[in-house]
Amino acid sequence: MKTIKFFILTGVAVYVIMLLYFILGQSGFIYFPSGNIVATPANAGLEYDDLRIETSDGVDISAWFVPAADRRGTLLFCHGNAGNISHRIDSIKVFNSLGLDVLIFDYRGYGTSSGSPSEEGTYLDALASYRYLTETLGIPDSEIVLFGRSLGASVAARLASRNPAAGLILDSAFTSITDLGAELYPLIPIRHISRFSYNTTEYLKDVKAPVMVIHSSDDEIIPFRHGERIYSSISGEKKFLRLRGSHNDGFVRSSPNYINAVSGFLDTAL
Repeated sequence: MKTIKFFILTGVAVYVIMLLYFILGQSGFIYFPSGNIVATPANAGLEYDDLRIETSDGVDISAWFVPAADRRGTLLFCHGNAGNISHRIDSIKVFNSLGLDVLIFDYRGYGTSSGSPSEEGTYLDALASYRYLTETLGIPDSEIVLFGRSLGASVAARLASRNPAAGLILDSAFTSITDLGAELYPLIPIRHISRFSYNTTEYLKDVKAPVMVIHSSDDEIIPFRHGERIYSSISGEKKFLRLRGSHNDGFVRSSPNYINAVSGFLDTAL
């Protein structure tokens, strides 16, 4: 009996420790920033402007503006939760080749941006970048396409729910961070302890622009069903592209289909 009681108490203690670890260390499960800039658009033969943009709460974030030779429109790029803008050169090249000026920014705490990442902070960083395009550069919102990959898809969706744009592209998105967390850690009451929301499907209720959803059936990080659920939740104009390849290389593995489908969406949106 004492042995059974010992194992029960030990199990409870381990679970409580795990619970405290999840409660206190949530940011560490979501944000994986890197301060090491490994490349610039110049490494890909692209001209660019190296920018500093100040957010409404006084944080100084870094960004690149990469103009297109034969401009079709402008893409605001919200990247995923790891690395920094220097790890997105291949994606910048793809969009630039489609005739899009690209503004890509680093969230606070990423790359050379000041501050520390937070959910509200990522939203403010995206908004500051959007306002740089519309107010500083004077680009009409009807010429701006918002793009987000992975975590950035939720950031882009929230931005689109509150600001007009020509279109919204969601690549490898999750329905919400709590949905994904509950699937990854079924023994932890994620929905009750999470301080984060990133509720993509909720934001999409207020998006007026046409939406393109892109997801790989091979995605090992965010299951394909999230893309399907997001697409089903959209009541307005929408398009779905199914890729092959992993979470991080689907756009490369499915390159011809990816480029053609995005180009077709841009024809409609712009």
